[in-house]
Amino acid sequence: MNVHEPSQNFEAARRRQLIEATIETVSEVGFKAASLGEIARRAGVSQGLFAHYFGDKDGLLEATLRFMAARLARATAVRLRAARTPLERVLAVSESALADEEFERRTSAVWLAFWGQIMHSAPYRRVQSIYQRRMRANLRHGLRALIPASRIEAVAILIAAMIDGLWLQSHSSDPHPDEAERARQTVKDLILILVGSSSEAASALRAAIEAQREGLARTEDALRALENLSDEQD
Repeated sequence: MNVHEPSQNFEAARRRQLIEATIETVSEVGFKAASLGEIARRAGVSQGLFAHYFGDKDGLLEATLRFMAARLARATAVRLRAARTPLERVLAVSESALADEEFERRTSAVWLAFWGQIMHSAPYRRVQSIYQRRMRANLRHGLRALIPASRIEAVAILIAAMIDGLWLQSHSSDPHPDEAERARQTVKDLILILVGSSSEAASALRAAIEAQREGLARTEDALRALENLSDEQD
């Protein structure tokens, strides 16, 4: 056995403890209010311990963001290993990014807090850039066997944008109880259409068109009701 192993395990466990306390604090009080003092109180340690492991608050927050990105990368890798076809590989990427745990309140609050700071922090932008490049690379790998090479990059960017957009949109208002499942299904429908997966793509496209028609019909009914109400008042 490596004589340094117990010490290394302790160090890793301590870092994990401090990062988990940071996630908990940021999710509850927000980015700006998450002071080292508050995080230390929740972790049950002294502030000096943060300097030992992370240098300062910025170092701690960057490590926390990297931890969350790495956790998502591991979850994606598990799904990719289980995929048996190119289409399943593409779907594995979207299903990982839109998994139920990514919509969990604590996780969502921290991602949103960090995204709000990306424009002001080069280290955060680097982590976000790595996350985006990894997602697009995984998508491109699966798309190679599904669509012409000339379309791969554009389609990968479109799918990635849809994934992030749906996740962000779901947190702009009160989430639907099935928000994660609805987001995954929407991206799946888009993927099937983009790769032209025969009957599944056609069915998905018909469903999307029908949903749009129903939405327009409801809008027209509402407008007519308003017009009738206006006529009655006149």
